[in-house]
Amino acid sequence: MWSAGMDSFIIAALAVCSLTAPAYGDKGTSKARSCSDIKVFYKGKGFLVEDVPQFEISGEHLRICPQGYTCCTSNVEDKLASQSRTEVENVIKDAGRSLQISLTGQYRIFDGHFLDLLNRSELNLQETFTSTWGSLYIKNSDVFSELYTELKKYYRGANINLEETLNEFWTRLLEKLFFQANGQYVIGEDYLECVSKQIDTLRPFGDTPRQMKMKVTRTLVAARSFVQGLVTAGEAVRRVSQVPMSQECMRAIMKMTYCPHCRGMPSARPCLNYCTNVMKGCLANQADLDTEWRHLADTMIQVADRLDDPAGVESVILSLPSYISEAMNTMMENIASINSKLFQTCGKPKEAGTSSTDDEIMKRGKATVEDRLEASSNKIQTLVSDVRIILGDNRPYWTSLPNLICSDRVATGLGSEDKCWNGNNRARYLPELMNDGLASQINNPEVEIDITKPDMTIRQQIMQLKIMTHRLKNALNGQDVEFQDTSDDASGSGSGCADETCSRDPRLVPPITDRPVAIPYPAENERVKASAMQNLPSISIYLLTLLILLLRR
Repeated sequence: MWSAGMDSFIIAALAVCSLTAPAYGDKGTSKARSCSDIKVFYKGKGFLVEDVPQFEISGEHLRICPQGYTCCTSNVEDKLASQSRTEVENVIKDAGRSLQISLTGQYRIFDGHFLDLLNRSELNLQETFTSTWGSLYIKNSDVFSELYTELKKYYRGANINLEETLNEFWTRLLEKLFFQANGQYVIGEDYLECVSKQIDTLRPFGDTPRQMKMKVTRTLVAARSFVQGLVTAGEAVRRVSQVPMSQECMRAIMKMTYCPHCRGMPSARPCLNYCTNVMKGCLANQADLDTEWRHLADTMIQVADRLDDPAGVESVILSLPSYISEAMNTMMENIASINSKLFQTCGKPKEAGTSSTDDEIMKRGKATVEDRLEASSNKIQTLVSDVRIILGDNRPYWTSLPNLICSDRVATGLGSEDKCWNGNNRARYLPELMNDGLASQINNPEVEIDITKPDMTIRQQIMQLKIMTHRLKNALNGQDVEFQDTSDDASGSGSGCADETCSRDPRLVPPITDRPVAIPYPAENERVKASAMQNLPSISIYLLTLLILLLRR
């Protein structure tokens, strides 16, 4: 027999069920909610609308998004997951490309200007020496042209010992000048070899070779390491920005980006800390570049300061003809004393009988730098200033990427912390914010990461940054540094630029701190308006089950 209490319970249960049962459709109709809005969104992403059901279905099949009534089939979920990963990877590549263009652009501008300085210096020497040294220069022009060729090769990264190159130049010049100044004697190769061995004792060019070597070495070592640093930095950005996301990251990004659509809440934006945790997990390996990247940037800025010296690059390179001419003047003014010492050491050569010293040798004059330094004195300062700004603004680049990506897509405004998407629903995100780097992700609640398996491409770039920083520090100390020979194509793969965008003016690219890059977010007309009630399993299911059991008794 049913008791009055039991009847009352059943009536109450039925009442509760009627109030809490899922509301399909509008105005309490019994129809399931239409998927027409998400069809529009899905089509806008380039997919076939046939993948989307006409009405909501049960979501037990979902493997990434929270299960519940949904318009997403397994196929839709998989395609949106792949789409979300592609979009984030493109954002990272775009951000990297902007920085890469800046670095590569500065490399090309500096490289072009520095080579132009060397070419202008060589042309100035040719013009000036032809008039001041006449046949003496013309007969021995190969000595000077080879010097400039070696300097250019060294600057472009060839494996050349700069000190030996300069010493070889002065030795050859001594032999040529001695031969030309003593045309009345028969001077063979053996005798010239003896002459060259006395260069350190004789010091025929005075102190000029030492001064020139000190300034040229300081300038070329700094310039070469500077452009190589730009190449290395640009290459690191290019390679690391192309590292693909893992499957775990794809799932986490999908859950953050498009699961709200599957749940019927397309306008829900991720909570700030939620988005940041997802991206810190997915970019954990990239964040590990931070230490060496900052070291490289700081050292590059120090080298830039060296190049920005008031008596810097332009003055040294364009003054080479003056240095060399001064040294030649010193020798010719003291040729009698030099001959006397050499004759004592190497023996007096036999007289030729018919030949005599070319009087034109005495027609000598000091080569002057006709190229106006003022015309280009600010160019290097402007270039290194631009590089300082780029490197300074991008010191935190790798650790700022998560914030950069999340900056324009997270929930903002009054009460946003309680109404943002937390990965399951519209509610406050409670987990703590993770620190940067791979080791810090061991407890990341959003992304499963094996911290014992770092990405090898990124580890290789960390090592390259470390090596480059070490070379830059050596360059700051005036030590000659060896680089991989890039003389064949200094702007090729090492430049880290593979498209026409490198031709843009890199100084127009603003610092990343002022230029947020966001994951593409659906436009307003693509967003599906969230329903007032979400069709989730409710207490009514449990009450109905209890009611059926009671009725069977």
